[in-house]
Amino acid sequence: MKLPLFIAIRYLFARKSHNVINVISAISAAGMAIGTAALILILSIYNGLDSVVRSGMGRMEPDLLIEPSVGKTMPFSDSLLARLSAFDGVASVEPVLDETVFADYEGVQSVARIKGVYERYFKSVYMEDCIVEGTLALRKGSLDLAVLGRGIASSLGASPRFLSGIDLFFPRTDREISLTDPLSSLNTARLFPSAVVSVNNVFDPQYIMMSFDAASRLLGMSGDECSALELRLDTASTGPYGSRGYKKAISQIGVQVSGILGDGFDVKTREQQNETLYRMLRAEKVMIFVILSFVIIVIAFNIFGSLSMLIMEKSDDIGTFTALGAREKTVKRIFVFEGWLISLLGLAAGLVIGCALALLQQHFGLIKMPGNYIVTAYPAILEVSDIVVSAVCIGLVGYVVALLPVRSFFKRLFEKND
Repeated sequence: MKLPLFIAIRYLFARKSHNVINVISAISAAGMAIGTAALILILSIYNGLDSVVRSGMGRMEPDLLIEPSVGKTMPFSDSLLARLSAFDGVASVEPVLDETVFADYEGVQSVARIKGVYERYFKSVYMEDCIVEGTLALRKGSLDLAVLGRGIASSLGASPRFLSGIDLFFPRTDREISLTDPLSSLNTARLFPSAVVSVNNVFDPQYIMMSFDAASRLLGMSGDECSALELRLDTASTGPYGSRGYKKAISQIGVQVSGILGDGFDVKTREQQNETLYRMLRAEKVMIFVILSFVIIVIAFNIFGSLSMLIMEKSDDIGTFTALGAREKTVKRIFVFEGWLISLLGLAAGLVIGCALALLQQHFGLIKMPGNYIVTAYPAILEVSDIVVSAVCIGLVGYVVALLPVRSFFKRLFEKND
């Protein structure tokens, strides 16, 4: 062990002649511990909330979305779907139709978005736990059915319990709008609600799911056109969303898809589909970390006071070290290590406490959320990256704060001796 560090450890645990130095040092270490624990716990809870948001959004978002670069529709075929489905790690490839329409239900009108899908879509996207009422179905005999988001169902006053149908209208593209008979310029479709679902705050207020064939007729399209292709991965083979295996698979499949489709198509990952949302989530986490770091910096300045008092108390020892031939740099290191050790003790205690609290919340949900939410307790996910970044940053803060009083006092001390 180097001599400056050895002496600093002796100073740290030795009794000081002025008890107030012990008190301030203890307060400094305790403050660093509380600040560190709060930082770890809050970041973990933010990770949990972030995960809830992403999982809610990710239920309807495909892992890869293939869209036309120009225009609203793109052609597809069974052979294309088969080629895309043959890639390793791909669980399903589903064509969808997505468009804005006008909806009327018993005289109540609203603008809505339709999503035309095949019945097998519900095997790729598990929505059973999202059902508020009814049964997931898009067709019953000759009747076209609809699955409504909770918000749009509430706006229209529609329910699977009622026998009335929802009328959808969309402008025809093969003729001019008739001023004498406007309805002849519109394609119409009547759907009967089969289920109301609650997925997320994007889907619920506006979406009506219907069969792909009914959506094609409403939009005046042929059966081999779609708005996009939704490609989903088999997480059992690639790993969960965000894992190393998932990212590798997404990268490889994206390149393969682009190779097959060529130019004129955009292949978007989940983050690219909601770039603004995910950028905002990352920015919020950075801002939370910065704000809490400033709080820890303020707490760390208690070390400035205790170290300043310690240097004044040990002025005779400083003279003895100098007389024995110790260089100024060596003497400085003693007190820098002393201040840094105070912050590191607080850091270590804070990491242990913060990680323990985060893990308890993550596994047992001790702190409950008020009100009615998707989750009953504050979600928490402890990430190693948060621990490492927090430890490095707080350690650097402690070192800088320990360095400031040492430089200031020793500059005046050695100028006085000269």
